[in-house]
Parts: sequence; structure tokens; C-alpha cells
Amino acid sequence: MVKSSKRVLDKRMGFKYLLIIDFESTCWEGRVDHLNRWEIIEFPAVLLNMETGGIEKEFQRYVFPTENPKLSAFCTRLTGITQDQVDNGVPLCTCLMLFTNWVKEILNEKGLTFPNCNRDNLHGDIALATWTNWDLGLCLRLECSRKRLKKPSFCNQWIDIKKSFEDYFDYKPTSFQDALDFLAIEFVGRPHCGLDDSRNAAKLVAFMHQYGATFNITSNLLPPGKMNFVF
Repeated sequence: MVKSSKRVLDKRMGFKYLLIIDFESTCWEGRVDHLNRWEIIEFPAVLLNMETGGIEKEFQRYVFPTENPKLSAFCTRLTGITQDQVDNGVPLCTCLMLFTNWVKEILNEKGLTFPNCNRDNLHGDIALATWTNWDLGLCLRLECSRKRLKKPSFCNQWIDIKKSFEDYFDYKPTSFQDALDFLAIEFVGRPHCGLDDSRNAAKLVAFMHQYGATFNITSNLLPPGKMNFVF
């Protein structure tokens, strides 16, 4: 249940927007030899307005996996992503370029900056957010490293929504669904569809923010003192 003792904070504090992502990747049932060799097959993101609690823009691309091009039956059952969808998807390098251009349009349109991009606004107005560190701390980082792809620098800092949830509610959810159940929030869509997961994560964040939770960068891959020049 929600901590009623928490005071509702001034919503002018913290980030104005969050870009919430939830990748889907190649996966196998009962296989251990592919650990740490995930490839992104769905790359979604939603732009959450922290003041209104509404999603303003969405991004989604299916991505063609080059190391293990054929999806396992388990992966298709879990994610609902078909072989045709990834076969007609774009390579990760292209997806990252499209995503970066989409983000750049948002920054220019709304006059936003990421943390550590502007010495006059080190905190920034917008940040990436994910449920756990897996998406950016492991999946994207390791795949870009293996394939020698340049990762967008703004992907080096993000908010772990799960950690923010645990810190605020003093409760450790066993899963994302458990966190939704804790707040009596209904999941809408298909679990393990990356875009639906991102939308529901945005709903969770908006609910928490409404009740006074603030969100700060929890994970940072930038070297100490290094500025995050994005474009």
C-alpha cells in the first residue's frame, strides 16, 4: 500500500520528462551457454511527462539479431515477437541511429538536456529510466561492446525504477508485476512486449510521482568528472 505519510512534493522538482525503455532480447529455455550474449530484438521507448503523468511520444523498432538470427521457440512464446518481425527489422546500429535522431528531436522541440550535458544545468531536465539495470547496464552495453558499435553517450546514465521503488516504499518486489500488484495497478497489454512493458512502467512511475516520489540517477557509467556531450 502507498505510504500516506509521504508528503506530495512540488512537481517542479526533479526531471521534467523521463524516457522509459524496456528491451526484449533473444533468449533460450534452460540454456546457460548464451548468458551475457543477448541481442536486442525490440527497442521501445516512451516519453513520460512527469507533470501530467501522460505519455507524449513513443518509439519502437524491431531489431535483426546477427549473432543468433533464428529466434528460439521459447523466445517467440515469451515475447510474442515472430521470426518475420525480426527478419524485417533493422540492424542494431541503424536502430541506435534512429533512436538518437528521435531523442534529438525531442530535446530540440522541448528545450531539454540530459544530466551532465550542460555546465549551466548539470542535473538536466530529462533522463532515461528502466526497470532494473539489465537493459542499459548489461544488454545494450555488452552487445555494443561485442559488435564494436558506438553507444549513444546519453545511455550511460539512467534511473533504475526498481531501486527507486524499493527506496520509496521500503519493499522489494519479486518482479515488475509484483510492484504493480503492490500498488493495485492493472497491467495493460501483453507482458514481455517491450512497448507495453514500457507503457506500464511509465504508469508506475507516474503513480509514484503523484504520491511524492522523486527520481534521481541511480546508475552512471561515465568516468568521474566527464561531461556527457550528446550530439
